Amino acid sequence: MTNCPTLIVMVGLPARGKTYISKKLTRYLNWIGVPTREFNVGQYRRDMVKTYKSFEFFLPDNEEGLKIRKQCALAALRDVRRFLSEEGGHVAVFDATNTTRERRATIFNFGEQNGYKVRPLWFTFLVGLWHIRTLWSPFHSLVTCAGHQAGGFQSRFGIEALLFSLHLEFSVWGGGCLDGRILDRVASSLVWGLTLPSNAEIPWVSVALSGVGAPWSQAQGPESVWFLFSCLPWSLLQTFFVESICVDPEVIAANIVQVKLGSPDYVNHDSDKATEDFMRRIECYENSYESLDEDLDRDLSYIKIMDVGQSYVVNRVADHIQSRIVYYLMNIHVTPRSIYLCRHGESELNLKGRIGGDPGLSPRGREFAKSLAQFISDQNIKDLKVWTSQMKRTIQTAEALGVPYEQWKVLNEIDAGVCEEMTYEEIQDHYPLEFALRDQDKYRYRYPKGESYEDLVQRLEPVIMELERQENVLVICHQAVMRCLLAYFLDKAAGAGRAPREVGCVYVRETVGLSCGRPWRASPPHLCPQNSCPTSSVHCTPF
Repeated sequence: MTNCPTLIVMVGLPARGKTYISKKLTRYLNWIGVPTREFNVGQYRRDMVKTYKSFEFFLPDNEEGLKIRKQCALAALRDVRRFLSEEGGHVAVFDATNTTRERRATIFNFGEQNGYKVRPLWFTFLVGLWHIRTLWSPFHSLVTCAGHQAGGFQSRFGIEALLFSLHLEFSVWGGGCLDGRILDRVASSLVWGLTLPSNAEIPWVSVALSGVGAPWSQAQGPESVWFLFSCLPWSLLQTFFVESICVDPEVIAANIVQVKLGSPDYVNHDSDKATEDFMRRIECYENSYESLDEDLDRDLSYIKIMDVGQSYVVNRVADHIQSRIVYYLMNIHVTPRSIYLCRHGESELNLKGRIGGDPGLSPRGREFAKSLAQFISDQNIKDLKVWTSQMKRTIQTAEALGVPYEQWKVLNEIDAGVCEEMTYEEIQDHYPLEFALRDQDKYRYRYPKGESYEDLVQRLEPVIMELERQENVLVICHQAVMRCLLAYFLDKAAGAGRAPREVGCVYVRETVGLSCGRPWRASPPHLCPQNSCPTSSVHCTPF
């Protein structure tokens, strides 16, 4: 999903929704399969200073407070480094005020001192080509053959033109000029592994790689350049700033009441005194606040969110993951609403224990639809929208409501491929290896000619985006689809087994009408994916 780690740096005064944005962004990225973790500096401060006294801790002339806050920020950054370099993390969200350019510069300096630095776009491009080479061997062979011809692969694939265009933007870097010939040579060395840069080119490459990190400062010769290239994917760090600006006093007041008064800092405090103290805390930051500036910070990648989404400013989006972050942040809002997720009524194939297909509702399923209609009517929900899949069983369930509904193809049930309309016993008999492989990794297992849960999550991303934009919605869907949607709203990472943890929502489970039959089997109790082979569950008893 990402070629290099990304550090998201929050910016803004207290009570501007930074933590809310951080948690939602972390939830979204984990859900789509990007390992992400939030690092809240306020929590580090609470761990270090067990008892909060008053806003005076945040006064700009409080030297002891400044010292502690800086220590907390550095401790959080050290954990960021560990997460990205040792624990397999792809994105870290650094949640703090970061209201001054000095503090934001500290974050950059820390990255450089620990082997991370924002790289020019052409380096990101080279790393991307390296991944293509390793993942798509036919393409590698084709380009390798073409590369032996003079200028062959450059003219056929346009790589030279792309490198040259990137060179124009980053022609002077670290005091040296990189011409197209050297970039071309470096590209072929990195991507195809045919030859290393020549000895004559090593000084130029040295200039190009200055500042990458400690390995180069101690390295000499072509072998060291190749070693450094092998370290490149983890020597890069993209930094993206997210600033939340709010001048609407009603929004600020609501955020103080809903979020800050529930903070551990104000447990057992009088509400009025807590509000007054927190307002004084905000004042401590206001005089020194330096917002991201379109001129002074024109080289940074960032998004500025004004008044919880009334307007946006986006600058220098550098890669795919940053574009997805921007797209997501421009779709969320904070208006309270209700989202109902409901499985369709019992279908004819449910009665037979068969999966998939496109059957209609059973008599009991139609009774459930009537009960659902009564339940929704009793809720008296304003401007409720109803969404269904394009399958009969969800459409028939929605028709009982007697209201308009929208059909979404992306809400269709997971495609079981060759196993459609089969029972689990039949799958075990006809496809014993497939049956066992699914037990090994249910999230990533893909049915032959069908889908996996991982595929389903990617398919459902547009639904999540639209749900974030909407207000009150009832989604009538299917078992696998509902699991994926619930995983998002309850902050359950892709394929993870950790307990749900709500972010900005209250989860309520309602039982409506009759219980319905459904194809279901528990995972074999003896199965442990970490120490079992793919065929270990072929002969297990599934029910």
